[in-house]
Amino acid sequence: MAGLRIVVLEGDQTGQELLEQALRVIAPEAIGLDVELERFDLSLENRRRTENGVCTEAAEAMAKAGFGIKAATITPEGADDVGSPNRLIREALDGKVIVRTGRRIPGVSPVAGIHHPISVVRMAVEDAYGAEESRRPEDGDEIAQRIEVIHRSSCRAVAEYAFRTARQIGGRVYGGPKWTVSPVYEGMLKEEMDEAAVRHPEVQYEPLLIDATYAGLLTGRADAPLVIPSLNRDGDLLSDLVLPLYGSIAGAESVLLALDDELRVRVAMSEAPHGTAPALEGKDIANPMGMILAAAAVLHYAGEARVEKAERASAAVYEAVFDTAAAGIRTPDLKGHASTTEFTDAVIERLR
Repeated sequence: MAGLRIVVLEGDQTGQELLEQALRVIAPEAIGLDVELERFDLSLENRRRTENGVCTEAAEAMAKAGFGIKAATITPEGADDVGSPNRLIREALDGKVIVRTGRRIPGVSPVAGIHHPISVVRMAVEDAYGAEESRRPEDGDEIAQRIEVIHRSSCRAVAEYAFRTARQIGGRVYGGPKWTVSPVYEGMLKEEMDEAAVRHPEVQYEPLLIDATYAGLLTGRADAPLVIPSLNRDGDLLSDLVLPLYGSIAGAESVLLALDDELRVRVAMSEAPHGTAPALEGKDIANPMGMILAAAAVLHYAGEARVEKAERASAAVYEAVFDTAAAGIRTPDLKGHASTTEFTDAVIERLR
């Protein structure tokens, strides 16, 4: 049996509790796959103690292993504190793309008649995040300015991966940036989307300005699986719209991808799209679905890398999660009565 090494990035509060539930699901006795875990403590306390050295160590380990799963972590306020571990890890891995997929959860009513999955494929770095900002007085007023930067290589990665994702799920590439207002800056992503459409003629392509994309999601245009390529900030906002359209963000996972020169996946790190939920810590009622799906996503990318049995295990985890929800075993946030542990137990039972 071929083994699989996964780097585990431990987190804070309920985020860590849900990570432990997800690791139960991908234990060898549950999925029949030899999984080796290499753990790093990314709790706020340890990041402060190591002055973020643990983030660097974790990123280096993921670069070697190729796969990682991360718990939700606290990002403290204050410029003099340790900042966001996600940003540090993305930069250390040279992560180019973040993929977040919303999908129907059995027993949960969607918004606006959304039934098919929607994947937001966004730039992982640059754009509004990390931009240089400044203010200065002028003629009795004050000016604020920001210098944003994107590379064509990042635009190409987002566009290409969007088309590959659409081909895999039988969907269409939909949406885009505001290229009419910003033909030089945002137009670069649109140019790469057009080029990717030429490379993938089998994929339906419907480019729309970002405002029309938002409107279409709420007015019935999501009549098939959709993949939306986006800039970093646009993708952040789109994710916050798309995932709640399914009635909850619980049925989604977030995946950071670092790509090689041929735009093949070099490192895949997954996490749940929610935060640390401190109010739920220690109560055994938080929903572990997102973290379990994050674990399933890591197995999917391991399968793409030809790790024996990983793709089969991934499909089994996805199926077990949604079968469990369909059977009415849900946590209180989904109007159910199951505890965190009981939901995970039911998923493992279905896997077996």
